[in-house]
Amino acid sequence: MARINVMDFDAVPDATSLSTQAIQRAIDSATDGDTVLIPAGRFLSGALFLKSNMTLELADNAVLLGSQQLEDYPQIDSRVAGIDMVWPSALLNINHCRNVTLCGNGTIDGQGTVWWHKFWGDDENSGMLAEYSQRGLRWVVDYDCQRPRNLVVYHSENVTLAGFTSRDSGFWNVHICYSTQVILQGLRVLNQTGPSTDGIDIDSSQQVRVEGCTVSCNDDNICVKSGRGAEAQQLGRTARDIIIRDCTLLKGSGITLGSETSGGIENVIIEHNRFSGTGVGFRIKSARNRGGWISNIIVRHLTLEDVCYPFMLQLNWFPQYSYSAQSADAEQPPHWRKLASGVEGLAGLTRVENITISHITSSLSQPALFSRAFFIEGAAEQPIDQLRFSDIRLQAQEFGKIAGVSNLIFERVSVDAPAATLTENDAYHR
Repeated sequence: MARINVMDFDAVPDATSLSTQAIQRAIDSATDGDTVLIPAGRFLSGALFLKSNMTLELADNAVLLGSQQLEDYPQIDSRVAGIDMVWPSALLNINHCRNVTLCGNGTIDGQGTVWWHKFWGDDENSGMLAEYSQRGLRWVVDYDCQRPRNLVVYHSENVTLAGFTSRDSGFWNVHICYSTQVILQGLRVLNQTGPSTDGIDIDSSQQVRVEGCTVSCNDDNICVKSGRGAEAQQLGRTARDIIIRDCTLLKGSGITLGSETSGGIENVIIEHNRFSGTGVGFRIKSARNRGGWISNIIVRHLTLEDVCYPFMLQLNWFPQYSYSAQSADAEQPPHWRKLASGVEGLAGLTRVENITISHITSSLSQPALFSRAFFIEGAAEQPIDQLRFSDIRLQAQEFGKIAGVSNLIFERVSVDAPAATLTENDAYHR
């Protein structure tokens, strides 16, 4: 089992020389059981593709910098926010592989600022987002505005991701899609700004464990998904048997199930996690054209401090994004047609049932900080069923809202919420 240094293949640690080909040659040279080492230094690269039965190690003080040129990320088949489509490859790609480890204390830095500006401009209120919104196309801009991810595990099995830092991704940081037996251990995700810079997304994958990770980002910290729309419902790739444990969530929108639910989400355990200054604690989001289900979810032993919305369950989330303003048209790009082809009628309502939430404390370091204890909006036609809260202590300003729920059970729930619930706080923009 050899240890292969990328510098032996002429990779240059100067942060300016493009080392894609050199690093890829080192990876391609590995045989079963070999480790490819990225040593200390700053290596600029476009997309890299790992292969089965190998380890890629990011040494202490090693930084893999993402190229800021889109042509350095070849277009490949992928899934983007629930839609199967052609999209730029990630900086690091584990595609159709088995028995792969990516480890070490180094950093994957997507240098995402250029991609963020492409989406929302320098002022976060222009760019493609403003242009598409003015044309009534808010629902499609996230898919048309191509931005590389830092790491994608796609159609792979027995993958371990351990120890490294992912920062400043152009789009999602770590995306696990159509994969099984994946362990994420001790990762650090640091994206302080940027649109759709989710921390960790587990997408139509099974037997995934996320443990001991620290995530600070500008969207969902950790998210479980299963595809969006009629195609994903027909495909039926369920996200199941997932554990999210002993993680620290900082800036971001918490631990989320959805909004892509069309293939179903089930058998998820979320336990012993800590939240500090997070926008949301535990979150479910879907829309009336997703279909699918969310069931058999256990949420327990969470500690929340200065969290705005400890519990946010919304089944008609973000209409401007969730619903196309046009019907499917043969002249549209294929991904537009997929977005326009939602799950119709009552079948489009996501079935949410058997959610058990227990042993949660949520506190405020200063009483004046905003917090709404409950923000739960199910569908009247198909309410959230069997939602149980037990051993809960919440300190908040507002009690909040609970609607669209049947078989709601409170046991040993204490809420301190002295202020009135204000309609102006019904909006949350992530």
